[in-house]
Amino acid sequence: QVQLVESGGGSVQAGGSLRLSCEFSRYTGSSNCMGWFRQAPGKEREGVAGITIGGGSTYYADSVKGRFTISQDNAKNTVYLQMNSLKPEDSAMYYCAAGPFWCGRWSRYNAWGQGTQVTVSS
Repeated sequence: QVQLVESGGGSVQAGGSLRLSCEFSRYTGSSNCMGWFRQAPGKEREGVAGITIGGGSTYYADSVKGRFTISQDNAKNTVYLQMNSLKPEDSAMYYCAAGPFWCGRWSRYNAWGQGTQVTVSS
């Protein structure tokens, strides 16, 4: 399976921005989707954003549309999540993920990183 390493988390005030990065092992064709999930204490893990590797199609949860942007740099084997206009409810552990297909269907992702913490204060 691909190896996923997240970075870029931190603590910011409401309205601020953060950029998360996810480095993954060399693409072999087994994973056609990269995405970001998050999980807050006491809540279920939820899909945030997804992207089709090479194709560039993107998918977002309604709660982050217009504020978050997922992108990729294939040369660096890296996927990014630019988070703007952050809200306290965005506070969570954010996980990078990979999946084989149907990149907008969160249940299809099957590989996960260790997570990076994002804390937004009011």
